[in-house]
Amino acid sequence: MKYLAGRLATLLAVVAVIGLLPRLTRTDPARTILHARYADREPTPETLDAIRAETGLDGGPLHVLGSWLGGLFRGDLGESWVSGLPVAPDVTAALGNSLTLMGVSLAVALLLALALSAPTLRRGAARRITRVRAGVGAAVLAALPEFLLAAVLATVFAVHLGWFPALGWGAPEQLVLPALAMGVPAGALLGRLLDDALPGAFAEPWARAATAHGLPRRRIAAHALRRTLPGLLPQVGLVAVGLTGGAVAVETLFAIPGLGGTALAAALAQDLPVLQACVLVLLLLGIAAGLATRFAARALLGPALTERALPTLHAPRLPGRRALTFAAVLLGTLLLAVTVAGLLRDPLHVDTAARLAGPSAAHPFGTDHLGRDVLARLGHGAARTALAAAAVGAVTLLLGLALGAVRAGALTETANALPAVLAGLVVAGIAGPGPWGAAAAVAAVAWAPLAAHTAALYAQEKAAPHLTAAIALGADRTRLLRHHVLPGVLPPVARHALLRIPALALALASLGFLGLGTQAPAPEWGRMLSENMPYAERAPWAVLAPAAALVVLGALAVLTSAAARGRTPAGAK
Repeated sequence: MKYLAGRLATLLAVVAVIGLLPRLTRTDPARTILHARYADREPTPETLDAIRAETGLDGGPLHVLGSWLGGLFRGDLGESWVSGLPVAPDVTAALGNSLTLMGVSLAVALLLALALSAPTLRRGAARRITRVRAGVGAAVLAALPEFLLAAVLATVFAVHLGWFPALGWGAPEQLVLPALAMGVPAGALLGRLLDDALPGAFAEPWARAATAHGLPRRRIAAHALRRTLPGLLPQVGLVAVGLTGGAVAVETLFAIPGLGGTALAAALAQDLPVLQACVLVLLLLGIAAGLATRFAARALLGPALTERALPTLHAPRLPGRRALTFAAVLLGTLLLAVTVAGLLRDPLHVDTAARLAGPSAAHPFGTDHLGRDVLARLGHGAARTALAAAAVGAVTLLLGLALGAVRAGALTETANALPAVLAGLVVAGIAGPGPWGAAAAVAAVAWAPLAAHTAALYAQEKAAPHLTAAIALGADRTRLLRHHVLPGVLPPVARHALLRIPALALALASLGFLGLGTQAPAPEWGRMLSENMPYAERAPWAVLAPAAALVVLGALAVLTSAAARGRTPAGAK
């Protein structure tokens, strides 16, 4: 009951904040409704007063919020301020579409995660894990922007090959491309996290005993999966909710009437009844996913969790390949060289005679749709994109560790269910649009996966027998935290944070594209992607350059982490 009470209280608080969105954004909902319903009418005081009386806005925000909550208890989600139609049918239909797409995308993600982890499972079951694996392939796939992957899939498999429809919704074949576009990055992330945890499972005594007793390798691999899944199940739940409400770009590209697109359109139009209903559904879905993963993790761990008899899942100290360090240095040098070369050029100079020009001596990476040099914009955008994403990543890591340690599950599920765009609207309304507001908005929701990962690992570390022994020997809380808990929690969560840096860069750029972050014409990698996507077929270089930069950023982060992790201690051979 305490678990549900905390989550319901958080849910009501978020819905109340959304109800106050017009006050926070300093906008007049009556003007928004007038523009949506009667675009040809003048916003005279009499007309605005009539709209306020019709929609109940004349009673103030608290009256509107109270009326909405009262209708909610009667099963009435209200009427749209824009269309005047009941909210429930449209939101229910959008939820059904999003859940269908989420289910197929999640299946794709789980299959890809297992495929990416298959080499480690095979080597671990055969006792042949001898080196640190970087997992660059998974990092590259996780760094691919969903809307770019969706556009490539649509162009190749729908337009050129004609294997699948490019638009529409309802038929099974219309699910394939959007599910792949959403499932591949999510599966790569889950696969990287699973691959990172498996060596610790195979290093435990039970794995050595199972091999010595001649247990089949399949059963050893299955036991290793069961041992690592409890720490990853919260991520699966968060991914499922994110695939339901955060697939705005994919839904728009494939013309899918889903919940994410409905919520974004309502937020931009200040249609609060629709927005409140969408957020309410997403938060309830987050609570359901949290409950499901919580019970599943307890079932997998069994009595070992409550009896404090769970071995610590620490990855073994493995030597790293020198190639990892070499590759990290090579990628870092390449990215730095491109950045310096771009900084020597003017990113705002427009050459209309060279619009969408291909790579040449004058423009090594070609030009964009306005005739601006892509290399210049890539170099000048590196600081705005990479450094801002790294700074936000550091903040989210600290928030995730702190809130995960105190088991702030209600806040975690709520933050994960809220799209970054919605947080951006609230923050921009309070502080005004700009890069700092966008960074705050992304950080306000991006810590949730790290907190969930921290909480899962923290619970397992607290159940380890050596912690009980340390307490019996008189260790204080500081020593327990520094020497017994953090060594098992901090490294995997830090590697998880590094893996999410390209996604943070894209989230910052998406807010800037909507006018909530860095404003045009300032160069930014995500903005470059969004602005040049309509010209991808005529000028693929304008899209591939920022996409490749994001991929290199993700691969560099993972390679650096793997090289540091695989550094052989002094005196070791």
